[in-house]
Amino acid sequence: MNIDFLGGNMSLLGFLILLVIAAICGSIGQSIAGYSLGGFLVSIVVGFVGAWLGSWLARELGVPELFVINIDGQPFPLVWAILGSALLTIIVGLLTRRSVVRI
Repeated sequence: MNIDFLGGNMSLLGFLILLVIAAICGSIGQSIAGYSLGGFLVSIVVGFVGAWLGSWLARELGVPELFVINIDGQPFPLVWAILGSALLTIIVGLLTRRSVVRI
């Protein structure tokens, strides 16, 4: 069974592996930021958005993508996914963190 993912064909096993890798990258990014946005599903989303954000930032700065892995022909930049996830987590954490009022 193949899945049409980001304009390419990917097997179901490849897609599941990509989800797990995105979750790991998202979890590491959240750990670096020191703030957790949620559980496993949120880590997957943070990992994918972090990969997009990190890759975009790398292109804008002219920095090469480091440690890119290909899963069924789909590239996934590990380093930029982790750094992008940390950046995303810091931004969301700053926007949603509530101040503590002490009496």
